[in-house]
Amino acid sequence: MTGSIAFFDLDLTLLSVNAGKLWVQHEYRRGRITRLQAARAGVWIAAYHLGYGKMDQILTDAIGTLAGQTEADLRSDSLSFYEREVAHHLRPGALTAVEGHRAAGDTLALLTSSSPYLCEPVQRALDIPHALCNRFELRDGRFTGKPELPLCFGAGKLTYARRLATRMGVTLKDCTFYTDSWSDLPVLEAIGRPVVVHPDPRLARVAKERGWDIQRW
Repeated sequence: MTGSIAFFDLDLTLLSVNAGKLWVQHEYRRGRITRLQAARAGVWIAAYHLGYGKMDQILTDAIGTLAGQTEADLRSDSLSFYEREVAHHLRPGALTAVEGHRAAGDTLALLTSSSPYLCEPVQRALDIPHALCNRFELRDGRFTGKPELPLCFGAGKLTYARRLATRMGVTLKDCTFYTDSWSDLPVLEAIGRPVVVHPDPRLARVAKERGWDIQRW
């Protein structure tokens, strides 16, 4: 068993885009959310990219729009969305980093605020066995509109990372985490090798102050 885990954020890290933003546009085009909901989500996501957004509210609202939808429909829709609008946005540098950790024998894991339904095609494409992400409450195969807690965001991401590390008998001080977002500071501060990729402005300042590895993929 490897003594190290390489954790990868998804949006604006492995991907050159925020898939959540693309999903909002996708849902608006399909008439599943209103113009007001789409505009509000756009404002929140823009603020989040600057390091000031309240992602927990974005996530809660987004999950709420799923109430009544079947898991099977969301899985199918997410796969077609990924193939049409997301797959070509995988960063070449990200693929190199993933393969480097695989060659070193490290365990690979997504650590993202995205959903398992978007993580699944990424996992298949990159052969990443673990996805630590936000999951949604189900009842009789349909979503209730509520998230499973804790949210995989901010300090919640650290909870998920610790759980996997404990399960694998690994210490986070021997692990690596790649991310673009200041909101991931709790994990970056706990991890042995923090790597910031195309960081948002607040994370860029912190990374420079602390001498963390800054990469452009």
